[in-house]
Amino acid sequence: MKKLEKRAIICLTLAAVLFLGICVFVYRYVAHGADWATFYANQSIYKDGRLAIGRIYDVNGTLLAENKGGTVEYSEDESIRRATLHAVGDMDGNIATSAESAFKSQLVGYNLLTGTYSVTGRGNDITLTIDADVCKAAYEALGGRDGLVGVYNYETGEIICMVSSPGFDPANPPEVNPDDTSGIYINKFLSANLIPGSIFKLVTSAAAIENVQGMDSYSYTCSGVSYINGEKVTCTSAHGTVDFESALAKSCNCAFADITQRVGSTLMSEYVEKLGLTSSYDIDGIRTSKGSFEFPDNAPLNLAWAGIGQYNDELNPCSMMVYMGAIANGGTSTVPKLLHSALSSAEETDRMIEESTAEKLTSMMKNNVVSNYGESNFPGLDIYAKSGTAEVYGKQPNAWFAGFIKNEDNPYAFVVCVENGGYGSSVAGPVANQVLQAIVNR
Repeated sequence: MKKLEKRAIICLTLAAVLFLGICVFVYRYVAHGADWATFYANQSIYKDGRLAIGRIYDVNGTLLAENKGGTVEYSEDESIRRATLHAVGDMDGNIATSAESAFKSQLVGYNLLTGTYSVTGRGNDITLTIDADVCKAAYEALGGRDGLVGVYNYETGEIICMVSSPGFDPANPPEVNPDDTSGIYINKFLSANLIPGSIFKLVTSAAAIENVQGMDSYSYTCSGVSYINGEKVTCTSAHGTVDFESALAKSCNCAFADITQRVGSTLMSEYVEKLGLTSSYDIDGIRTSKGSFEFPDNAPLNLAWAGIGQYNDELNPCSMMVYMGAIANGGTSTVPKLLHSALSSAEETDRMIEESTAEKLTSMMKNNVVSNYGESNFPGLDIYAKSGTAEVYGKQPNAWFAGFIKNEDNPYAFVVCVENGGYGSSVAGPVANQVLQAIVNR
């Protein structure tokens, strides 16, 4: 009897182990089946290590890339090929955040029942949210300079423009150099962290509006330089007496050094997190880079420069664009997406700022355009913006321009950076205008 009991226990144990093993396998099959099926050793969908099936289109149905038996046929327009490189990808899969790399399972048509089998053998077509002509306009506006342009619909989340430079023509790729440091394989919009300069003052402004008493009557007299513990904070010129609104419009460093100290290090840290600037967005499975910021509570000078957008501030451009969407949209925004689908709905972010704060910032950003940048430089656009000139050690400043347009048919937020380009409004502003004009005049 005891032998029977032991044998029964052994059998039950083996059965339990088998059942557990089956559960683990099923879980891994469901969770990782697409990765297994689209592994490079699968000769039914790869040739010579390159994806051999699937086609990629832009939102208007323009063919951007077709995988054909070990090679890729791209658009006949070289400017479109270069402009959409980082969104579409190169034929050797060096751009990890591109459609060719990140959306392999969608291109091959993988599903749990049939695996990678397709009736035609050509795989699937996928449609991206980007507009090839708008991306081309952005590429041409950058004019060969290093930088990035990102534009998205802050109501639907669809990214209409995503351009990163430097790049190359994917139809004539360069020799792969493992020591390459030019950044040609990096989509800066998604994966880079850059010094933001004065566009970050929109973050400090939000924290001040919601936490510092008396900002409506704020006044500061700028002589062009202020001292904190004997160390300088400098402006480009003496701005005289400014209120909160004109301090932002004139981008007065001295005034914002004072405002940052009033906000304090703890709240500044809370707000970069609250506004999504230290988070990673999941864009249809592609993760954006997280921003990085330091707000020391025992170093007032460094805290002041951090609130101005310098010190150790490192901003991901995509996350800043989403924040611009939140200002335009009453305090909440939408998570960006790259795969176009008529059936998918927008995914809202958490509330970033109060609705009244969004209204105040919207008014201040319009004043920036009217009193500083000039509405005539953006004809026909109801534009709200902030420029930035980010100092980079040993190089020319990075030129930034970020904001949004309010238009019932074109609710778009944008971010532009021209690396080592100079002044934000005079260098990045025209790039933004050229891209936005291409959007509204489609």
